[in-house]
Amino acid sequence: MVKSISIGLLGLGTVGSGVVQIVERHQDKLMHQIGCPVEVTKIVVKNLDKKRDIDIDPAKLTTDPNEVIENPNIDIVVEVMGGIEETRNYVIKALRNKKHVVTANKDLMAVYGAELLQIAAENGCDLFFEASVAGGIPIIRSLVEGLASDRILKLMGIVNGTTNYILTKMTEEGRAYEEVLKEAQALGYAEADPTSDVEGLDAARKMAILATLGFSMLIDLDDVKVTGISNITEEDLEYCKRLGYTMKLIGIASRDEQDKVEVSVQPTLLPNSHPLASVNDVFNAVYVYGEAVGETMFYGPGAGRLPTATAVVSDVVEVMKNMRLGVNGNRFAAPQFTKQLKSDEEIYSKYFLRIHVKDQAGAFAAITSLFADYNVSFEKILQLPLKDSDLAEIVIITHQASKKAYDEIMKKLNSLDVVYEVKSSYRVEGEEVL
Repeated sequence: MVKSISIGLLGLGTVGSGVVQIVERHQDKLMHQIGCPVEVTKIVVKNLDKKRDIDIDPAKLTTDPNEVIENPNIDIVVEVMGGIEETRNYVIKALRNKKHVVTANKDLMAVYGAELLQIAAENGCDLFFEASVAGGIPIIRSLVEGLASDRILKLMGIVNGTTNYILTKMTEEGRAYEEVLKEAQALGYAEADPTSDVEGLDAARKMAILATLGFSMLIDLDDVKVTGISNITEEDLEYCKRLGYTMKLIGIASRDEQDKVEVSVQPTLLPNSHPLASVNDVFNAVYVYGEAVGETMFYGPGAGRLPTATAVVSDVVEVMKNMRLGVNGNRFAAPQFTKQLKSDEEIYSKYFLRIHVKDQAGAFAAITSLFADYNVSFEKILQLPLKDSDLAEIVIITHQASKKAYDEIMKKLNSLDVVYEVKSSYRVEGEEVL
């Protein structure tokens, strides 16, 4: 029987501090779960003298990662320092030193996850990463364990709290993107350089991880087609409301009967009745459609000290249970399917389109003729004159169309004499499962 569990921490930022706090405050719960004491015994920090908002024994702090990675008394390494290349080397070294690893690092797992999981299995170690996607929502464990017997057909996720906050405020208060972004930065929801969030890169990394697990297929970050929210306007959102939709930055991963997949992150219109449409502010949610279970949705805080730390410590508990049973390193299963990406001809969805046209006879007929050439029909149409202008604004929701056909239409729209400008175009989802 293990007498105690020793944890080494790489990083003592927001999440690392939360891990220490939970381990210290929940000793009775942890003792009940695993039957022995748990202690964070060594913590790697950049600055030993930095003032911190939690009490830490200075003897536990070090600036040398090897005091954790090579420490024979440490059982589990918790990586919450961030970064990719340097962190990868630390994790590999820890695994080869027969230490189990828990990480909250989505960037690391999106880029090197398959390699690290293989190394963990070769060394009889656990590598868990629940906190890398959607903070405190147990979506990874749900995919790997709870839905293991099902065939997942579709995943749709709001997996970035910053962009969800921005779009919520723009939608509810009619404010401009730049104004709300500054507010999000002032509140600490957005970084000084918000590119990773607002251009969809953060969400893309998370969707690569979810698609890999959900489809048992190695999805690379480069396989995810990404569009951010920085070009969304108040006018776009107002038309969404009028047509009965809500705009969200949605990660979409779907597969067909031949196991061909599509993974993307993009601003997407959802019917107001869709469960993801009511997920607001910094909250995250992942909608999962399984062949057997049907529709499920996982909702909760996607970031923050304690929600994310809770996911980290839950992984630590899982490692410790495996240690007691002597089954560490057995969770990893190689992907079942060879990756097959859908072509643009095989990707179908509805589309929202807003264009400015010359307010003259025949303008709308020319547009409908172009769409008809590609067998794309309209589900909803709004046509309004623009004040103090000889232009009219047309807003269209199409029926289902292939991405290839729609992209060809978009190219030719700009060459029509009656079209002054294509203002915006977005995907529409949520009314059909596939």
